Amino acid sequence: MPSQEPEIKNHIRQLRFEHGEMTQDQLAKQAGVTRHTIMALEAGKYFPSLLLAFRIARVFRAPVEQVFEYHATELNL
Repeated sequence: MPSQEPEIKNHIRQLRFEHGEMTQDQLAKQAGVTRHTIMALEAGKYFPSLLLAFRIARVFRAPVEQVFEYHATELNL
C-alpha cells in the first residue's frame, strides 16, 4: 500500500503581506527561527513543530488553523 504524505498547507506568505508586507527575515526573528526555516515552510518542504506553529500564529495574532490547514485523506486520517 503506497504511503501518502499528510497534506498540510500554510498561508504564511499571504499573512506576511497582509501584515504590512512583513519580510521572511522579520517573521523569522519574531518567531525565533532562521529565514531559511520560513522559506522552507512557505515552499512546503518543512512542517513546523507544534511549538513553532503556535509561535508563527502568535506573530500574526491568528489561530493556528488560520495559518496552517490539514487536509485529511482516507490514508492519513
